[in-house]
Amino acid sequence: MSSSPSATASARGTGLAGLVVGLCWLAVLFDGLDMFIYGSVLPHLLATGTFGLTADQAGDLGSYATFGMLVGALTAGTVADRIGRKKLMVGCVTLFSLASGLCALAGGAEVFGLGRTLAGVGLGGLLPTAISMVSDYAPRGRAALTIGVLMTAHHAGGILSACVAKWLIDPVGWRAAFWVCVLPLLFAPVLARFLPESLSFLVAKGRTEEARELATRYDVELPVAKSGKKSAADRWDALANLFRGGEWLQTLLYWCASFGGLLLVYGVATWLPTLMRTEGYALADALTFVVVFNVGGIVGMLIAGRAADRFGAPRISALWFALTAVGVYLLGVHLDQTLTMVIVFLTGVFLNSAQTMIYATVSLRSTPDNRATAVGWTSGMGRFGAVFGPWLGGQLLAAGNGDWGFTAFAITGVWSTVFIGAAALRSVKPGVRAGSGQELVGSH
Repeated sequence: MSSSPSATASARGTGLAGLVVGLCWLAVLFDGLDMFIYGSVLPHLLATGTFGLTADQAGDLGSYATFGMLVGALTAGTVADRIGRKKLMVGCVTLFSLASGLCALAGGAEVFGLGRTLAGVGLGGLLPTAISMVSDYAPRGRAALTIGVLMTAHHAGGILSACVAKWLIDPVGWRAAFWVCVLPLLFAPVLARFLPESLSFLVAKGRTEEARELATRYDVELPVAKSGKKSAADRWDALANLFRGGEWLQTLLYWCASFGGLLLVYGVATWLPTLMRTEGYALADALTFVVVFNVGGIVGMLIAGRAADRFGAPRISALWFALTAVGVYLLGVHLDQTLTMVIVFLTGVFLNSAQTMIYATVSLRSTPDNRATAVGWTSGMGRFGAVFGPWLGGQLLAAGNGDWGFTAFAITGVWSTVFIGAAALRSVKPGVRAGSGQELVGSH
């Protein structure tokens, strides 16, 4: 029996939407590769004395990229509103690819640091833009699932970074790893050619017919035009609402939890292979731990939302952070290698999705008109933790306290457990279903 024309058109549209999601997934994969590559080559840089690098300087360099990500994340929305999300994604991929080339060519720590900072700007701008893009083009009824799948690409990039380091550093040298990170530059023209413009951007710019034609072709819903653009006063009023009445305490609890969560995410991502080296593991084994950690991150992203749907995002976030603290602490105990692999995997499962559940919690407790502000500021405050995490690891190693590295990160896990747990104990607003975690899958 032949398919009806409408069914055929729907299937074709779903396939085209899948292409958009696939392109965004690859872009985020390259984002993850570029983000994690520094941590993967860092043990070699320190062991060989490249650039005369000391542990505290290495921590500073790690923070340069996360500071750049802070700048990129804060400016991405404004730039995207002006030039469109498609152009911004192409620009971000181009920027972090060329910046990696600068790192590969660097003759000193200053130029290398500049390259990492510029790469961070591109990395910070890409992820939220890609999430917005797939939200527009996700198959009908699968927006949350699609964003969750997109987030797995970041951890797949972490796996790829460890593999690149294992394959290239010994036979070719550390610069080759950064040259691999330049290859996504070849992907930028592919994005420019095949990625459509964001539907939300087109609608906001009054290009409604163009947006409607794309929505029909890709078989997705057309975003509803906003009634009006918020003025600066409106935006500041939305921020002030986070502190009115009893909300100030809840807001600060979320911000403190997010600070600790992103400190953990980026601190562990930067220093995991180096800290495992200080525990006596060979470089190849330390890089294998990075692979296992990110495999755990992928699994965690796929199960966290379901767990939050059943038990509530705040409870899951608090429990996940507590289990992360235990796991990170145990990494500082030299156990049987197989058992250590299991602990690394479980730590990856809990750590990466614990932060995501903070965003889900904030989204659930916010009113629709204040949700974007609440989530954005929670993420923004967390970014300061992302800058602090790599620096903290470097300072501990430089002071000869490398053994305290995992302990310090474990304490941070307890920190976030306490703050998100305190938020979970406060009553949920009327009309908000505590067990739902689908409104936001979130990003780092």
